[in-house]
Amino acid sequence: MIRQFACVLLAAATFASATEPSPETRRWWSHVQALANDNMEGRDTGSPGYLRAEHYVIRQFERLGLQPAGEKGFVQTVSLRKLRFREDQSTAVLTGKSGTRELHWLENIAGPANAAMPTSLDAPLVFVGSADYAKNVDVTGKIIVQLNPKRLVKDAPKPVLSKVPAGAVGILGIDRLDSLEPPRWPQQYTVSVALREDPPRASTASEATILRFNPAQAEWLFKGSGHSYEELRQMEAQGQKLPSFDLPLRLKAALKFETYELESDNVLGMLPGSDASLRDQVIVISAHLDGYGFGSPWKGDRIYNGTFDDAAYVATLIETVERWKEAETRLRRSVLLAVFTGEEKGLLGSRYFTRHLTVPRDRIVANINLDQLRPLFPLKELAMVGLNDSTLGDVARKVAEPMGLRIEPDREPWRNLIRRADNWSFMQIGVPAAGFVLAPEQGTQDSEIYAEWYRLRYHTPLDDLKQPWDPGAAAKFNEYFSRLIENLANSEETPRWNPQSPYAPQSDKH
Repeated sequence: MIRQFACVLLAAATFASATEPSPETRRWWSHVQALANDNMEGRDTGSPGYLRAEHYVIRQFERLGLQPAGEKGFVQTVSLRKLRFREDQSTAVLTGKSGTRELHWLENIAGPANAAMPTSLDAPLVFVGSADYAKNVDVTGKIIVQLNPKRLVKDAPKPVLSKVPAGAVGILGIDRLDSLEPPRWPQQYTVSVALREDPPRASTASEATILRFNPAQAEWLFKGSGHSYEELRQMEAQGQKLPSFDLPLRLKAALKFETYELESDNVLGMLPGSDASLRDQVIVISAHLDGYGFGSPWKGDRIYNGTFDDAAYVATLIETVERWKEAETRLRRSVLLAVFTGEEKGLLGSRYFTRHLTVPRDRIVANINLDQLRPLFPLKELAMVGLNDSTLGDVARKVAEPMGLRIEPDREPWRNLIRRADNWSFMQIGVPAAGFVLAPEQGTQDSEIYAEWYRLRYHTPLDDLKQPWDPGAAAKFNEYFSRLIENLANSEETPRWNPQSPYAPQSDKH
């Protein structure tokens, strides 16, 4: 029945290669379809769509015979506090000699959801081009305009100012879009979510008042100043020192925020081990179920489906156990499937789980987390975050070699990917952990496809079920992941930290 259903669904899919999906890949894709269709509404943390997706995962865990490993059945409830910026109830205008221009929040201007943000702003603008601005221009009582640097690129320069200086009202940074993970315009939404058990972070209004401006409208800010945005960008590109000067404009804004509480669940299921001497040791395999839900529309589509971030890899967890069940594979160690909430809000579900473990800490011997993967082109190599930090990297390479798959270290450490996925929460409590990142061959068309995916689809409505993907790549990774976890679960050797790792606990450095 599942395979027949998948065939119908696959008829509408776009494949990036001529490879026909295997039966296992069709089954995997049926789970992806179930979790990333529009009815799930992007699975925003704590939303009705997330709850529907959660119920689907629980049904699969029950069908596969997993043991409940939550605090109430398969569920561990995470209590959250949410602060939302109400762009529909907020206003912003630029006023000057040439008149008034209304700004639209999240389209022209954006800012953080921060309880310390003032509810109103009314101040003149001043452009600051370099850190020695104090010699040339007074920023007292003004909003500082600056050019933001590229984000998450190698050797990225720091912004001229990263904090609002004393006496200034705030900072308005003009975004750069020419990076692998460009800032989004329109911005999805502005929201801040935290664990309810954590006290609200104290901050001052000046720390909070750091706003962003859409570069597509940046020339508005320089009209009548004697300078242009394009001129300043060219000066910056040529390494010239930028001037600092007053802008003949004021920014007036009224901002509205609302705070409320919500709950969202982790889903936890255990596959018990078969070996009396090893079954008390637990390998945690994890992925996050949450996405971005509804947000600013792209060409009329406002559902951020999150197909490959990260519905596809929740599906891989399910598919992996299904393969083991069909093959009657017996694992010596136990395997905990952890499907986390709130990853997109700051790893909240995994942080809560590692603070409130449902299995004793000394039983958890490793975590392999699935995120940052996209089956876009033939799979030849993977980057592994944490590759050299524990013996997990040795096992990963050993399993990959006979499959013709290369495992390489993270090529882009400046993107800080190791701390941006749920493996980081496990590393914080001393558990050897790792994750994988799609690694295109440099200088090939695959690199172009990789960059285009981030430019167009990462955290946008275009990460949906209609995007092109490579069935062979999906099949190869799912097979690799199954073999990797089997190897870790059946090995005589328990995973351990490498003493030279900067993340290893002090007790493992000797």
